[in-house]
Amino acid sequence: MTLIATAVAAIVLVPTGIGGAAVTRTVVTASVWKDTRDAAAAVTPDLREGRFVSGRIPVTVDEVDLIQVVTPDRRVIASSSAAALQPPLTDIWPTPDDRAVSTISCSNGDCVHLTAIRVSRAADSPVVYAARPTPGVLGTRVLEIAIAAQVALVLALVAWVTWLVTGRTLSPVAEMRSELDAVNATDLSRRVTVPKGEDEVAQLARSVNGTLARLERSAEQQRQFASDASHELRTPIAGLRAQLESAQLYPEDTDLEKLLDGALNDTDRLEAIVSDLLLLARIGSRVDVVKERVDLAQLVREGLSGRQDRIPVRCDLAEGAFVEGVVVQLRRVIDNLLDNAQRHADGSVTVSLRTEDGSAVLTVQDDGTGIAPQDRNRIFERFTRLDAARSRDAGGTGLGLAIAREVAVAHRGAVCVADSPRGARFVMRLPLA
Repeated sequence: MTLIATAVAAIVLVPTGIGGAAVTRTVVTASVWKDTRDAAAAVTPDLREGRFVSGRIPVTVDEVDLIQVVTPDRRVIASSSAAALQPPLTDIWPTPDDRAVSTISCSNGDCVHLTAIRVSRAADSPVVYAARPTPGVLGTRVLEIAIAAQVALVLALVAWVTWLVTGRTLSPVAEMRSELDAVNATDLSRRVTVPKGEDEVAQLARSVNGTLARLERSAEQQRQFASDASHELRTPIAGLRAQLESAQLYPEDTDLEKLLDGALNDTDRLEAIVSDLLLLARIGSRVDVVKERVDLAQLVREGLSGRQDRIPVRCDLAEGAFVEGVVVQLRRVIDNLLDNAQRHADGSVTVSLRTEDGSAVLTVQDDGTGIAPQDRNRIFERFTRLDAARSRDAGGTGLGLAIAREVAVAHRGAVCVADSPRGARFVMRLPLA
């Protein structure tokens, strides 16, 4: 970036410097020629009117102090003090048709800018020479050297400022790089430092942290899946194995129908646990990214129409609660909350839906034993046991509420247990579409 900025500055400044030097020379040259012409022109009226033929000529232009009046036979008949006792300043002799001539005359290394004006068209007309030493700006390369030095200084300043600013701008990137180098597969909890402000680097840092958070969540899901699978599948597998080994050892004492029923029950439980674990692993991943506009009221009605519950469900569903979501997952949440309510209700289950502050609020209420405040967060953990009344052995896999929470979070919402005078009251909030 420093090289590019310096090259761009050079492309701009070098032609500008060359053009500036040329313009400066042109302006100075024009000014010098004007001064010499003015000085010579100031003398010609006096000569034309015969006011003096010889003597000292006063200097009317400060810088032009070399003035001579020369006759056609090359005699100097009048001069300024600086040009006294000098031969004619130049051999240039204007013609009647071109009475004013400007030129540069050099002698012994000294140069002057000179203007020669013929007094009249007559053959014996004298000529007035007005000259001044050539300015250093025109006679040397001082101007070009000064401009080149200035251009070089500006280019160096541009390079230094670009290097400094770019370095300071990219220093957070270097810091992020070193922090990312320290992140490894076994510890994804580290985050990069987010610079102050809202520039592109700060946005990059936030994006990196978001990516790390998703990677950490994905890794945690994988670890949780492996842990849950190894822990929770061990019991039904062990029971199934025990039944089969017992039947193998004592075939004559084995009740085949009872053995098959028990094996099928354990197989069903294994299948249910594996299905729920796989669903938990997929929630929020790229597998289920296809979302659509969902009418929650219609989804609840469809879910209730396909159920055969022991306790009738009362509904109070407001219309217009549309959300963006994965239909299969949202239907699973509704089923899980209803299953939980049916499992623990004494005689009443109520489902209500309303919109509030830009969110769709779904409430499932039962009149069972309720949940103690200290357990309201813990019940959303996988395979959590509270007491005999709310044990997963009562028919569930112990993953229903965990699935409900993960689905709600994946849909930028939340599910929680709210206060209730009796029973458990589960509330899910999802942002409206």
